[in-house]
Amino acid sequence: MGGLFDNKRRFPGLEDGVTEVTPTTSEVVDETEIIEEEDCSVYTVSGPEKEDAAVQTPITDMEIPDDGKKDYSPEVVGTIYGNVGVTSFECNVCARLERSEYVSVVHEDCGPVLCQVESLVRKTNLSLEKSSSMDENTKIDELISAHIEVIGYRDNRGILYTPRSTFKAGAKVYRAEQALVRSVLGLNINPKTDGYIGLLHGHDLPVALNINQLLQRHACILAKTGGGKSYMSGDIIEELMKHNVTCMIIDPHGEYGAMRDEGSKGDAKFNVTPRGYADKINEFAITNENNDPNIRPLRFTFRTLEAREILELTRTKDMKALPAMKKALDKVRESNDLYTISDLIDILMKENGAKNALLVTELQYMDEMNVFARKGNNIHELVENGKTTIINLKGVPPDIQQLIVKRLSTFLFELRKKGSIPPLMMVMEEAHNYCPQQGTVLSSQPLITIASEGRKFGLGLMVISQRPAKIDKNVLSQCGTQIILKVTNPNDVKAIAASVEGLTNGMTDEITTMPIGMAMVVGAGIESPLLIEVRPRESRHGGAGINVLEDEE
Repeated sequence: MGGLFDNKRRFPGLEDGVTEVTPTTSEVVDETEIIEEEDCSVYTVSGPEKEDAAVQTPITDMEIPDDGKKDYSPEVVGTIYGNVGVTSFECNVCARLERSEYVSVVHEDCGPVLCQVESLVRKTNLSLEKSSSMDENTKIDELISAHIEVIGYRDNRGILYTPRSTFKAGAKVYRAEQALVRSVLGLNINPKTDGYIGLLHGHDLPVALNINQLLQRHACILAKTGGGKSYMSGDIIEELMKHNVTCMIIDPHGEYGAMRDEGSKGDAKFNVTPRGYADKINEFAITNENNDPNIRPLRFTFRTLEAREILELTRTKDMKALPAMKKALDKVRESNDLYTISDLIDILMKENGAKNALLVTELQYMDEMNVFARKGNNIHELVENGKTTIINLKGVPPDIQQLIVKRLSTFLFELRKKGSIPPLMMVMEEAHNYCPQQGTVLSSQPLITIASEGRKFGLGLMVISQRPAKIDKNVLSQCGTQIILKVTNPNDVKAIAASVEGLTNGMTDEITTMPIGMAMVVGAGIESPLLIEVRPRESRHGGAGINVLEDEE
């Protein structure tokens, strides 16, 4: 029941589980390696001949595709014309070509250079006046022109370059060969360090993210409601679990617990085997209305908070009450080491109930939420090496959710600085609620700190949102890996265009029109934005919409 990188079944000779998480250390380093890299063969996806056929096959053992044979001539799709730039040019199209398709041109100094179709225009002699009187005998002359963006070529060291001089006008444009596409785009998968997320659109080449870079540079997944954000994040989390990377998910909708269960079988071309991850998941929640035996209670120890911290957690944040709070805390600590919010309320009521009425009301609200207790969860319960922890916040009021995220993100950052917990990825669903662009909430500053400093200590952040424009720019700008699904809101598209390097106008248009199941990906080993078909989930997706009406046959 393995997935694409299940080493025990797919790669004889590699140890099960790939590589353990790098031992923690208190020494600060620039970049924490989560998985050690080793040289390995290049792997590609090929359709299985049997139900249990190996998902990945070393290229050296495969039949060489047509584009690798010496007697193969690449297909000409056009000719360069007009003014030719270094980074783009126009092409007269003579064969079927689609937007975002890869093509190549031979440069006199650099050899074959990979390029991409940004836009297509069909130019005709049919005018408005002529179209109103046309019949079946009307002759229409037409030509198709493509605007091509240059991606580049790799030198003998594997470094990606773009030519420093122009192509020649009249040069032939070819449909790109698979080998060139794979080489220039860097689609060579290392199963020890890379996580498979889908296939390159139009080429069916497997695309993977480098997990070390994913954690070191942070990531964001952005899409409109129903665009597939949670589905995509589930793919990535599956790969993290298969590679034994410690993970914590902030789950405001209670949907990630479904990953314990096996998913349904998807399109065979992706070669994904359904499986569940019950052995990799720990789940905690404030409330457990359905008495799910898989969910444990989430509690924080109240006595660890100082007076100022308690006031910051209230809705009013009235620092005028600080002297009264300090005095009450001193008294309750004299009589009881393991005190609760109720004990503090009793002291405040006895001291000056009328004057402290507003403060008491705020503390009673916090007490009703059952977030704090005499003794909270041990940090090693919440962070277990090589496992994924789900913090289920379904049904919890937004302000209490922010309080919980503040406490957890603060704990994780401080403990990673000391090396007390393993390197981990913190996944933040509905991130615009926890680090908004307008105003601040309790959880804003800790998340900004993790985004700006977390990579130094091996604490990665993956933010997921349907409203990119509403996420704090200090957080979004630190995300070195961007995964963008369909987005249509103009403000959100503008925010994405401002944060993603190498995004052309054509790619921006693609974001607004791409179908569900496709994503644009850049970062974590992917140097230029790629359009991919998202692989099916191995585990069950818990974020599917609810049908109000059932179909009847």
